[in-house]
Amino acid sequence: MKIEYLFLVLALFAEIIGTIGGFGSSVFFVPLGSFYFDFHSVLGMTAIFHLSSNLSKIFLFKKGLNKFLLVYLGIPSVVFVIIGGYLSRFVNSLYLEIILGVFLISMSLLFLIRKNLVITAGKPQSVTGGVLSGLTAGLLGTGGAIRGITMNAFNMEKSVFIATSALIDFMVDLSRTFVYYDNGYIGKQELTYLPFLFAIGLLGTWLGKRILEYIPQEKFKRFSLLLILIIGLISFIRVISTLF
Repeated sequence: MKIEYLFLVLALFAEIIGTIGGFGSSVFFVPLGSFYFDFHSVLGMTAIFHLSSNLSKIFLFKKGLNKFLLVYLGIPSVVFVIIGGYLSRFVNSLYLEIILGVFLISMSLLFLIRKNLVITAGKPQSVTGGVLSGLTAGLLGTGGAIRGITMNAFNMEKSVFIATSALIDFMVDLSRTFVYYDNGYIGKQELTYLPFLFAIGLLGTWLGKRILEYIPQEKFKRFSLLLILIIGLISFIRVISTLF
């Protein structure tokens, strides 16, 4: 089987940018992967790729965990990624991607325009963010941007943001890996890329952390929101173009 080396290079850039933004690489990895593989194969690859990259983030940023969000954002994420993973066999992903794109565009613009807007880090907000991010991760392969929006709204320090997001993401990916395998999304092709994606996850996270050291805290939130806005626009335009 032919290895798509350009895809692997793009995966490395996705991991670096995802680490800097704090919400993981899947928001870039899923759209990139769709140019090379079918949607279900991309879901399987995303899950196994994220396991290695999130382990790296947990190790590199381990001093910044927020236990409150691990419980009230993390547990709903895990429960609903399992539900979303099984539903992915039956739901038309195109319409979900349109909704996701509109949501990311509107929410990122809101927080970019209303710079001083901060959502209280309460249980209802955390649970809602966990449910939405977990469900979209299971259905579409990427829920990190929604989790990023939720955590960004809480105005968290960047190391806390990345470490907490990575541990939640790891729990989500571990759960959906079993679901995707049961669905038949992880086979010989996906496992062939496993060692490459594992190495890229480690290298991309390390490079992202080094770059992040030069980004001041006050610029981190804005940078993260701008990336989410770009992701939303790209996702929306790409899906709309397939319908017309």
